[in-house]
Amino acid sequence: MERKQAEYSNLDERYAIQGEKYQGQQYSHIYFTRLHHMRNLLHALVPSWKPHLPVTTVLGLEEGKDCMIVGTLYKHMKLKPSILDEYSKERSAIPLVKPHNFMHPDDHLILEDESGRVTLAGAIPPAAYVTGVVIALHGKETSAGNFLVEDILEAGIPPQITLPSINEDKYVVFVSGLSVGSEKFNPLQFQLLIDHITGHLGDENEQSIASNIVRVVVAGNSVHISPRFFNGQAVASKDQSRIAEPIKELDIMLTQLVASLPVDMMPGSNDPANFSLPQQPLHRCLFAGAATYNTFSSCSNPHQFELDSVRFIGTSGQNIDDLYKYSDAKDKLEFVERTLRWRHLAPTAPNSLAQFEELGVQHVEFLNKLRCLTMLYLSGVQVS
Repeated sequence: MERKQAEYSNLDERYAIQGEKYQGQQYSHIYFTRLHHMRNLLHALVPSWKPHLPVTTVLGLEEGKDCMIVGTLYKHMKLKPSILDEYSKERSAIPLVKPHNFMHPDDHLILEDESGRVTLAGAIPPAAYVTGVVIALHGKETSAGNFLVEDILEAGIPPQITLPSINEDKYVVFVSGLSVGSEKFNPLQFQLLIDHITGHLGDENEQSIASNIVRVVVAGNSVHISPRFFNGQAVASKDQSRIAEPIKELDIMLTQLVASLPVDMMPGSNDPANFSLPQQPLHRCLFAGAATYNTFSSCSNPHQFELDSVRFIGTSGQNIDDLYKYSDAKDKLEFVERTLRWRHLAPTAPNSLAQFEELGVQHVEFLNKLRCLTMLYLSGVQVS
Protein backbone atom coordinates (compact mmCIF):
# COMPACT_ATOMS: atom_id res chain seq x y z
CA MET A 1 0.00 0.00 0.00
CA GLU A 2 1.58 3.27 -1.14
CA ARG A 3 1.75 6.27 1.17
CA LYS A 4 0.37 9.56 -0.16
CA GLN A 5 2.73 12.50 -0.68
CA ALA A 6 2.30 16.23 -0.10
CA GLU A 7 4.33 19.15 -1.39
CA TYR A 8 6.16 20.66 1.61
CA SER A 9 7.57 24.13 2.10
CA ASN A 10 9.36 25.17 5.31
CA LEU A 11 8.70 28.83 6.26
CA ASP A 12 10.90 29.06 9.36
CA GLU A 13 13.46 31.51 7.92
CA ARG A 14 11.93 34.46 9.81
CA TYR A 15 12.61 32.70 13.11
CA ALA A 16 16.33 32.15 12.53
CA ILE A 17 18.81 33.94 14.80
CA GLN A 18 21.93 34.66 12.75
CA GLY A 19 24.44 36.76 14.62
CA GLU A 20 22.19 39.66 15.59
CA LYS A 21 24.00 42.06 17.89
CA TYR A 22 22.57 43.72 20.97
CA GLN A 23 22.02 47.42 20.19
CA GLY A 24 21.35 48.65 23.72
CA GLN A 25 17.62 49.20 23.18
CA GLN A 26 16.54 46.29 25.37
CA TYR A 27 12.84 45.75 24.60
CA SER A 28 11.60 49.25 23.73
CA HIS A 29 11.90 48.75 19.98
CA ILE A 30 9.78 45.59 20.19
CA TYR A 31 6.88 47.41 21.84
CA PHE A 32 7.30 50.46 19.60
CA THR A 33 7.15 48.37 16.43
CA ARG A 34 4.22 46.36 17.77
CA LEU A 35 2.25 49.52 18.55
CA HIS A 36 3.10 51.05 15.17
CA HIS A 37 1.83 48.07 13.16
CA MET A 38 -1.22 47.34 15.27
CA ARG A 39 -2.28 51.00 15.51
CA ASN A 40 -2.37 51.28 11.73
CA LEU A 41 -4.54 48.18 11.61
CA LEU A 42 -6.91 49.41 14.33
CA HIS A 43 -7.22 52.87 12.75
CA ALA A 44 -8.35 51.16 9.55
CA LEU A 45 -11.14 49.42 11.51
CA VAL A 46 -12.42 52.56 13.28
CA PRO A 47 -14.54 53.95 10.35
CA SER A 48 -16.65 50.79 10.32
CA TRP A 49 -16.87 50.65 14.14
CA LYS A 50 -17.54 54.16 15.47
CA PRO A 51 -16.76 56.71 12.74
CA HIS A 52 -18.19 59.65 14.73
CA LEU A 53 -15.58 59.37 17.49
CA PRO A 54 -12.34 61.38 17.36
CA VAL A 55 -9.11 59.41 17.86
CA THR A 56 -6.69 61.04 20.26
CA THR A 57 -3.58 60.28 22.29
CA VAL A 58 -3.29 59.77 26.04
CA LEU A 59 -1.83 63.26 26.39
CA GLY A 60 -4.71 64.73 24.37
CA LEU A 61 -7.50 63.41 26.63
CA GLU A 62 -10.08 65.92 27.86
CA GLU A 63 -12.23 65.36 30.93
CA GLY A 64 -15.75 64.21 30.08
CA LYS A 65 -15.21 64.19 26.30
CA ASP A 66 -16.04 60.97 24.41
CA CYS A 67 -13.10 59.82 22.30
CA MET A 68 -11.06 56.84 21.25
CA ILE A 69 -7.47 56.02 22.20
CA VAL A 70 -5.15 53.32 20.88
CA GLY A 71 -2.29 51.95 22.90
CA THR A 72 -0.51 49.04 24.53
CA LEU A 73 -1.92 47.50 27.68
CA TYR A 74 0.18 47.14 30.80
CA LYS A 75 -1.26 44.94 33.54
CA HIS A 76 -0.25 45.89 37.07
CA MET A 77 -0.25 42.62 39.02
CA LYS A 78 0.20 42.51 42.77
CA LEU A 79 1.41 38.91 42.75
CA LYS A 80 3.60 39.00 39.67
CA PRO A 81 6.95 37.35 40.54
CA SER A 82 9.86 39.73 40.94
CA ILE A 83 13.51 39.07 41.64
CA LEU A 84 13.38 41.96 44.11
CA ASP A 85 11.00 39.93 46.27
CA GLU A 86 13.94 37.69 47.13
CA TYR A 87 15.45 40.59 49.05
CA SER A 88 12.29 42.27 50.31
CA LYS A 89 12.03 42.57 54.07
CA GLU A 90 8.26 42.54 53.73
CA ARG A 91 7.99 39.44 51.58
CA SER A 92 6.39 37.52 54.44
CA ALA A 93 3.42 39.89 54.16
CA ILE A 94 2.92 39.13 50.46
CA PRO A 95 -0.05 36.77 49.95
CA LEU A 96 0.74 33.22 48.97
CA VAL A 97 0.64 32.67 45.21
CA LYS A 98 -0.84 29.67 43.48
CA PRO A 99 1.93 27.95 41.55
CA HIS A 100 0.02 28.16 38.27
CA ASN A 101 -1.56 31.61 38.31
CA PHE A 102 -0.69 35.09 39.58
CA MET A 103 -4.10 36.74 39.38
CA HIS A 104 -5.32 38.99 42.22
CA PRO A 105 -8.55 41.01 42.68
CA ASP A 106 -6.52 44.24 42.94
CA ASP A 107 -4.96 43.87 39.47
CA HIS A 108 -5.66 46.78 37.12
CA LEU A 109 -4.89 47.81 33.54
CA ILE A 110 -2.98 50.79 32.20
CA LEU A 111 -2.95 51.95 28.57
CA GLU A 112 0.13 53.67 27.21
CA ASP A 113 1.28 55.20 23.95
CA GLU A 114 4.23 57.41 23.00
CA SER A 115 2.70 60.42 24.77
CA GLY A 116 1.91 58.92 28.17
CA ARG A 117 -0.13 56.39 30.13
CA VAL A 118 -3.53 56.34 31.80
CA THR A 119 -5.19 53.97 34.28
CA LEU A 120 -8.27 52.20 32.91
CA ALA A 121 -11.63 51.68 34.61
CA GLY A 122 -15.09 50.62 33.49
CA ALA A 123 -16.02 47.95 30.98
CA ILE A 124 -12.64 46.24 30.59
CA PRO A 125 -12.02 43.18 32.80
CA PRO A 126 -8.34 42.94 33.87
CA ALA A 127 -8.61 39.15 34.12
CA ALA A 128 -9.15 38.83 30.36
CA TYR A 129 -6.07 40.81 29.25
CA VAL A 130 -2.29 40.73 29.62
CA THR A 131 0.60 43.13 29.21
CA GLY A 132 1.51 43.70 25.57
CA VAL A 133 -1.90 43.65 23.87
CA VAL A 134 -2.62 46.60 21.56
CA ILE A 135 -6.28 47.66 21.52
CA ALA A 136 -8.53 50.66 20.82
CA LEU A 137 -10.83 51.95 23.57
CA HIS A 138 -13.93 54.13 23.50
CA GLY A 139 -14.51 56.17 26.64
CA LYS A 140 -13.71 59.42 28.41
CA GLU A 141 -11.41 60.81 31.03
CA THR A 142 -12.81 61.11 34.55
CA SER A 143 -12.19 63.80 37.15
CA ALA A 144 -9.87 61.37 38.90
CA GLY A 145 -7.63 61.23 35.82
CA ASN A 146 -8.63 57.69 34.83
CA PHE A 147 -10.05 56.62 31.49
CA LEU A 148 -13.58 55.22 31.82
CA VAL A 149 -13.90 52.51 29.16
CA GLU A 150 -17.28 52.10 27.48
CA ASP A 151 -16.33 49.81 24.58
CA ILE A 152 -13.33 47.83 23.28
CA LEU A 153 -12.06 47.29 19.75
CA GLU A 154 -9.60 44.45 19.20
CA ALA A 155 -7.79 43.75 15.95
CA GLY A 156 -9.98 40.68 15.50
CA ILE A 157 -9.40 37.41 13.72
CA PRO A 158 -7.44 38.16 10.53
CA PRO A 159 -8.93 37.53 7.08
CA GLN A 160 -8.78 33.97 5.80
CA ILE A 161 -6.48 33.33 2.87
CA THR A 162 -7.97 31.46 -0.06
CA LEU A 163 -8.33 27.74 0.56
CA PRO A 164 -6.80 25.49 -2.09
CA SER A 165 -8.86 22.85 -3.85
CA ILE A 166 -8.17 19.45 -2.28
CA ASN A 167 -9.75 16.34 -3.81
CA GLU A 168 -8.42 13.65 -1.47
CA ASP A 169 -7.90 13.01 2.22
CA LYS A 170 -4.45 13.65 3.65
CA TYR A 171 -3.57 13.73 7.34
CA VAL A 172 -0.95 15.38 9.49
CA VAL A 173 -0.21 13.85 12.91
CA PHE A 174 0.68 16.20 15.79
CA VAL A 175 2.40 14.76 18.84
CA SER A 176 3.68 16.65 21.89
CA GLY A 177 4.70 16.11 25.50
CA LEU A 178 6.25 12.69 24.95
CA SER A 179 8.68 13.29 27.87
CA VAL A 180 10.90 10.35 27.02
CA GLY A 181 12.86 9.50 30.16
CA SER A 182 10.19 10.58 32.64
CA GLU A 183 8.18 8.32 34.93
CA LYS A 184 4.98 8.93 32.97
CA PHE A 185 6.50 7.92 29.63
CA ASN A 186 5.20 4.56 28.38
CA PRO A 187 7.45 3.10 25.63
CA LEU A 188 4.80 0.53 24.69
CA GLN A 189 2.18 3.21 23.97
CA PHE A 190 4.61 5.20 21.86
CA GLN A 191 5.63 2.07 19.95
CA LEU A 192 1.97 1.31 19.25
CA LEU A 193 1.56 4.84 17.88
CA ILE A 194 4.61 4.39 15.65
CA ASP A 195 3.31 1.03 14.38
CA HIS A 196 -0.06 2.59 13.59
CA ILE A 197 1.43 5.57 11.74
CA THR A 198 3.84 3.41 9.75
CA GLY A 199 1.06 0.97 8.79
CA HIS A 200 2.32 -2.03 10.76
CA LEU A 201 -0.79 -2.25 12.94
CA GLY A 202 -4.44 -3.00 12.31
CA ASP A 203 -6.42 -4.45 9.44
CA GLU A 204 -6.44 -3.33 5.84
CA ASN A 205 -8.86 -0.48 6.56
CA GLU A 206 -6.64 0.96 9.32
CA GLN A 207 -3.57 0.58 7.14
CA SER A 208 -5.40 2.43 4.37
CA ILE A 209 -6.07 5.33 6.78
CA ALA A 210 -2.42 5.29 7.91
CA SER A 211 -1.30 5.56 4.29
CA ASN A 212 -3.04 8.95 4.13
CA ILE A 213 -0.72 10.38 6.82
CA VAL A 214 1.74 12.60 4.95
CA ARG A 215 3.66 14.13 7.86
CA VAL A 216 4.28 13.92 11.61
CA VAL A 217 4.97 17.05 13.68
CA VAL A 218 6.52 16.53 17.13
CA ALA A 219 5.56 19.75 18.94
CA GLY A 220 7.87 20.05 21.92
CA ASN A 221 8.81 18.53 25.29
CA SER A 222 9.96 15.29 23.70
CA VAL A 223 12.50 14.38 26.38
CA HIS A 224 12.71 14.69 30.14
CA ILE A 225 16.10 15.13 31.81
CA SER A 226 16.15 15.03 35.60
CA PRO A 227 16.50 18.51 37.18
CA ARG A 228 19.15 17.16 39.56
CA PHE A 229 21.62 17.29 36.68
CA PHE A 230 21.12 21.06 36.38
CA ASN A 231 21.99 22.28 39.86
CA GLY A 232 24.94 24.40 38.77
CA GLN A 233 27.48 21.74 39.65
CA ALA A 234 29.75 19.85 37.27
CA VAL A 235 28.11 16.67 35.99
CA ALA A 236 29.94 13.54 37.06
CA SER A 237 31.20 11.29 34.28
CA LYS A 238 28.91 8.47 35.38
CA ASP A 239 25.88 10.80 35.02
CA GLN A 240 26.75 12.11 31.56
CA SER A 241 25.50 8.94 29.91
CA ARG A 242 22.26 9.16 31.90
CA ILE A 243 21.59 12.63 30.52
CA ALA A 244 21.93 11.31 26.98
CA GLU A 245 19.77 8.22 27.49
CA PRO A 246 16.35 9.90 26.88
CA ILE A 247 17.64 11.53 23.69
CA LYS A 248 19.06 8.22 22.43
CA GLU A 249 15.78 6.46 23.16
CA LEU A 250 13.85 9.18 21.33
CA ASP A 251 16.23 8.94 18.38
CA ILE A 252 15.63 5.19 18.07
CA MET A 253 11.88 5.73 17.89
CA LEU A 254 12.12 8.68 15.52
CA THR A 255 14.29 6.62 13.20
CA GLN A 256 11.40 4.18 12.79
CA LEU A 257 9.12 7.05 11.82
CA VAL A 258 11.41 8.85 9.38
CA ALA A 259 12.08 5.57 7.59
CA SER A 260 8.41 5.64 6.59
CA LEU A 261 7.36 9.31 6.31
CA PRO A 262 8.57 12.92 6.91
CA VAL A 263 8.88 14.15 10.51
CA ASP A 264 9.23 17.74 11.79
CA MET A 265 10.91 18.04 15.19
CA MET A 266 10.14 21.16 17.24
CA PRO A 267 11.91 22.07 20.50
CA GLY A 268 9.96 22.72 23.70
CA SER A 269 10.58 24.24 27.11
CA ASN A 270 12.04 20.99 28.49
CA ASP A 271 14.15 20.08 25.47
CA PRO A 272 17.91 20.73 25.05
CA ALA A 273 17.43 23.98 23.15
CA ASN A 274 17.77 27.71 23.85
CA PHE A 275 15.27 29.05 26.38
CA SER A 276 14.14 32.30 24.72
CA LEU A 277 11.71 32.41 21.82
CA PRO A 278 12.13 31.80 18.99
CA GLN A 279 13.73 28.49 19.96
CA GLN A 280 16.22 27.39 17.35
CA PRO A 281 16.13 23.88 15.82
CA LEU A 282 17.57 21.06 17.89
CA HIS A 283 21.02 20.17 16.60
CA ARG A 284 20.98 17.24 14.23
CA CYS A 285 23.88 15.61 16.06
CA LEU A 286 21.43 14.76 18.85
CA PHE A 287 19.66 12.39 16.47
CA ALA A 288 22.39 10.20 15.06
CA GLY A 289 19.93 7.75 13.54
CA ALA A 290 17.02 9.93 12.41
CA ALA A 291 19.23 12.68 10.98
CA THR A 292 20.63 10.31 8.35
CA TYR A 293 17.24 10.39 6.59
CA ASN A 294 16.25 13.33 4.41
CA THR A 295 12.71 12.94 5.76
CA PHE A 296 13.85 14.28 9.16
CA SER A 297 13.56 18.05 9.68
CA SER A 298 14.69 19.81 12.84
CA CYS A 299 12.56 22.96 13.04
CA SER A 300 12.22 26.10 15.11
CA ASN A 301 9.56 27.01 17.66
CA PRO A 302 7.35 28.66 16.39
CA HIS A 303 7.23 26.45 13.31
CA GLN A 304 5.53 27.53 10.09
CA PHE A 305 5.13 25.46 6.94
CA GLU A 306 2.88 24.67 4.00
CA LEU A 307 1.58 21.33 2.79
CA ASP A 308 -0.08 21.35 -0.63
CA SER A 309 -0.58 25.13 -0.21
CA VAL A 310 -2.30 24.66 3.18
CA ARG A 311 -0.50 26.86 5.72
CA PHE A 312 0.30 25.68 9.24
CA ILE A 313 1.78 27.55 12.16
CA GLY A 314 2.32 26.23 15.66
CA THR A 315 4.18 26.64 18.92
CA SER A 316 5.26 24.23 21.63
CA GLY A 317 2.85 25.84 24.08
CA GLN A 318 4.96 28.38 25.99
CA ASN A 319 2.80 31.26 24.74
CA ILE A 320 -0.41 29.64 25.99
CA ASP A 321 1.14 28.52 29.28
CA ASP A 322 2.22 32.10 29.96
CA LEU A 323 -1.26 33.46 29.24
CA TYR A 324 -2.57 30.90 31.72
CA LYS A 325 -0.29 32.35 34.41
CA TYR A 326 -1.26 35.99 33.91
CA SER A 327 -4.90 35.93 32.82
CA ASP A 328 -8.06 33.89 33.18
CA ALA A 329 -10.22 31.90 30.75
CA LYS A 330 -12.67 29.02 30.81
CA ASP A 331 -10.16 26.71 29.08
CA LYS A 332 -6.87 26.65 27.17
CA LEU A 333 -8.67 26.85 23.84
CA GLU A 334 -9.94 30.32 24.74
CA PHE A 335 -6.34 31.47 25.24
CA VAL A 336 -5.52 30.20 21.75
CA GLU A 337 -8.52 32.09 20.36
CA ARG A 338 -7.39 35.29 22.11
CA THR A 339 -4.00 35.18 20.41
CA LEU A 340 -5.87 35.14 17.10
CA ARG A 341 -8.16 38.02 18.08
CA TRP A 342 -5.19 40.06 19.31
CA ARG A 343 -3.09 38.96 16.30
CA HIS A 344 -0.23 38.07 18.61
CA LEU A 345 1.36 34.65 18.78
CA ALA A 346 2.90 35.55 22.15
CA PRO A 347 1.54 38.84 23.50
CA THR A 348 3.24 38.46 26.89
CA ALA A 349 6.72 38.41 25.31
CA PRO A 350 9.07 39.92 26.28
CA ASN A 351 7.42 41.04 29.54
CA SER A 352 7.02 37.63 31.15
CA LEU A 353 7.89 35.26 28.30
CA ALA A 354 11.55 35.21 27.28
CA GLN A 355 12.32 36.59 23.83
CA PHE A 356 15.60 37.43 22.11
CA GLU A 357 16.06 41.13 22.90
CA GLU A 358 18.68 41.53 20.15
CA LEU A 359 16.18 40.76 17.42
CA GLY A 360 16.06 43.63 14.96
CA VAL A 361 12.87 45.36 13.89
CA GLN A 362 12.70 43.11 10.85
CA HIS A 363 12.20 40.14 13.17
CA VAL A 364 9.76 41.67 15.66
CA GLU A 365 6.65 40.72 13.75
CA PHE A 366 7.36 36.98 13.91
CA LEU A 367 6.13 36.87 17.46
CA ASN A 368 3.79 39.79 17.60
CA LYS A 369 1.43 39.95 14.66
CA LEU A 370 -0.60 37.48 12.62
CA ARG A 371 -1.02 39.10 9.20
CA CYS A 372 -3.53 36.63 7.79
CA LEU A 373 -5.34 33.69 9.27
CA THR A 374 -3.34 30.52 8.99
CA MET A 375 -5.46 27.60 7.90
CA LEU A 376 -4.28 25.50 10.84
CA TYR A 377 -2.97 26.99 14.08
CA LEU A 378 -1.76 24.70 16.86
CA SER A 379 -0.29 24.86 20.34
CA GLY A 380 1.49 21.82 21.71
CA VAL A 381 2.05 20.46 25.22
CA GLN A 382 -1.38 21.46 26.57
CA VAL A 383 -3.50 19.68 29.16
CA SER A 384 -7.25 19.91 28.52
